[in-house]
Amino acid sequence: MTTAPLRTSAHPVDRLFLDRWSPRAYDGAPIAEDLLLSFLEAGRWAASAYNSQPWRFVYARRDTADWDRFVSYLIPFNQSWAGSASALVFVLSGTTMLPPGKTEPVPALTHAFDAGAAAAYIMLQATSAGWAAHAMSGIDHDAIRTGLGVPDDHAIHAAIAIGRQAPPDILPEGLRTRETPSGRLPLSDIAFPGHFTGG
Repeated sequence: MTTAPLRTSAHPVDRLFLDRWSPRAYDGAPIAEDLLLSFLEAGRWAASAYNSQPWRFVYARRDTADWDRFVSYLIPFNQSWAGSASALVFVLSGTTMLPPGKTEPVPALTHAFDAGAAAAYIMLQATSAGWAAHAMSGIDHDAIRTGLGVPDDHAIHAAIAIGRQAPPDILPEGLRTRETPSGRLPLSDIAFPGHFTGG
């Protein structure tokens, strides 16, 4: 189970939200496909505009024929640690939608927002099951689009590494001291009653 003992909330929240963080040290254990699919199933139940469900997940598990190819789609920095994960999931979304009562697709203005919600559900479900998940934007968009056959009307957002957390000493030296849960801005910096007052 990943835990974040240094994190405390200013207001009561379920501990799951504090325990979810983004470690980079993984033990390289395989993950059963049924378990991985249970994480993706959680993402399937996210909310979306008009229930359009624009998210798409393309995944590979380590020790499968796709693994090395999926790792190669990460930037070198992320390859240096994510190659020890148990699974990689690329999060995509359709950029058009067919609203109720319409016969032609229209731009899906919230496709990225909706896909982000689904990704959060995946990571929370993984955390709940005792696994760690780390989302990353450092990916090769062109290689992913070509290698995964992503259509032009779909956006490529991020990759999620999923695995069993390992001690930080397995990481490259420069990453070991960074292997700790990050903090958050005070709620007063991001939530404003009545009108926008932040920077």
